[in-house]
Amino acid sequence: MKITIDKSLVELKPENPQEAKELDALWKKIIDCVKSNKKLVPIGEYLPGQKEIARFNIED
Repeated sequence: MKITIDKSLVELKPENPQEAKELDALWKKIIDCVKSNKKLVPIGEYLPGQKEIARFNIED
């Protein structure tokens, strides 16, 4: 997955079919065209070289 950051804009670009499928599932879980959209809230900590997984909670 390629991640690009430009000020407050974050872009996620899948680099293989599996990532495209996973990004589509995430998009469908967060975006609701009828009601309000959800947001990703970071939890825990991400430390390159120590804790390699960045975790987010999906909140209303």
